[in-house]
Amino acid sequence: MPPRKPLPESADPGSPRGEPVYLTVGFIRRPHGIRGELIMDVHTDFPERLRAGAKVLLGEGHKPAKLASARPHGTSLLVSFRGMDSPETAGQLRNTWVYVAAADRPPLPEGQVYRHQAIGLRVVTDEGRELGALAEIFETGANNVYVVKTADGKEILLPVIPDVVLGIDLEKGEIKVHLLDGLVSDT
Repeated sequence: MPPRKPLPESADPGSPRGEPVYLTVGFIRRPHGIRGELIMDVHTDFPERLRAGAKVLLGEGHKPAKLASARPHGTSLLVSFRGMDSPETAGQLRNTWVYVAAADRPPLPEGQVYRHQAIGLRVVTDEGRELGALAEIFETGANNVYVVKTADGKEILLPVIPDVVLGIDLEKGEIKVHLLDGLVSDT
């Protein structure tokens, strides 16, 4: 397992409103075979952008590289980079994060936002009560779960379902929610 990292993106702390400069798209585990291929875990909802010719950035230094090839390999991808055609040169990338420039991210359909855009937004009920700020998003089998941090440091867990999450307004910096009975204790 790769080390835990915020998914799917890595924010540049100096950017406005927490907008990242780079987005995490993969994690290189190890070389595979004799032609310089590497096994890469995919950490993007848009794996189709990881194809031959795609520009990526490698490691925490964000070194520019170009994919020479990419093909499915179980739940991962087998990738190779231009200029790295042996297991020895490719092996230097073992345990390396792969990024793309945030400016190159694909547009989302109307009404959807990227995870990094939602983190930090105020969470307000449809009755106008402010609950806190969105601190984290957990992925579960059925639906995602918002972790809302209250002003007193407590956590509220909200299922990301249409009956609860009514909308996200980036302009206002808030997420509007409806609290179903039992979601939040009044104590």
